[in-house]
Amino acid sequence: MLTNPKPEPPQRRTQSLRREYQEFLLQRIEEYKEQLSRSELLSLGDDAVRELDAGPEGQLVLTEVLLLDHVDRIIKQRLRLPAFRRWRGKHLKLRRAQQAPTHWGLPSDTPLSRLARSLEEDELALVVGNRAAPAGLLIAAYEANVLLIDQDLPGVEASESRAAAEALGQRFHTLVINLGGWFPDVNPNLVVIDPTLIGSLDDATASKLVKLLKSRTAPGGVHLVLSLSLEEDLIPMDVWKRHYGGWVVESSSRAGRPHWLLTTRP
Repeated sequence: MLTNPKPEPPQRRTQSLRREYQEFLLQRIEEYKEQLSRSELLSLGDDAVRELDAGPEGQLVLTEVLLLDHVDRIIKQRLRLPAFRRWRGKHLKLRRAQQAPTHWGLPSDTPLSRLARSLEEDELALVVGNRAAPAGLLIAAYEANVLLIDQDLPGVEASESRAAAEALGQRFHTLVINLGGWFPDVNPNLVVIDPTLIGSLDDATASKLVKLLKSRTAPGGVHLVLSLSLEEDLIPMDVWKRHYGGWVVESSSRAGRPHWLLTTRP
């Protein structure tokens, strides 16, 4: 449930960083392996066998798991991957930068950072529309779990690639669905909606989708309809407000143009 932000326990944060570090190592190692030919991979395996035979491990039974682990160790040395402490310093600096809306090309006055900080560890942010991916990436930078849904496969794949490049793939997930049909079994606490996507649907499908999003949202959860460009208007504010009868509504505008609409489920 969205509540006032709470300081994260240091131990949990350290454990999360350790997991992210292992994910970072695994990703770099697998990327390196994918660049090698079969003969180069076999040669790497031979190197690992020779090193294990020459070291104290040579007295152990050489198992496939031990061999693969040593191959990964050799790759880590070749790539000069950083130790945890060095990686942690760079990683935390990157995360601080990613927690600024302007890092993602978003207006600095959006309520996204406040909403992201309020999410608990086991709560979900649902992003509807690939154009709203920057908002989802900002939320993921606050260690929150994010699911992006859209029916545009190339756009979703591009968002997934950006999340990986920004080291946010562990928290940022995607799903391609038909927005007028099947819907994932999720109960988000925060829903970010790209109004241009809703506007591209026929009225019946758009109304059905918003109604479904409302019913799936956890009590006390929030919907944020977010204009992603200063040149664009939201779908007329009165239209959106009709969708959210009985919800608590807050909105913002810039130069007379609707900028975002924030609604809270009672």
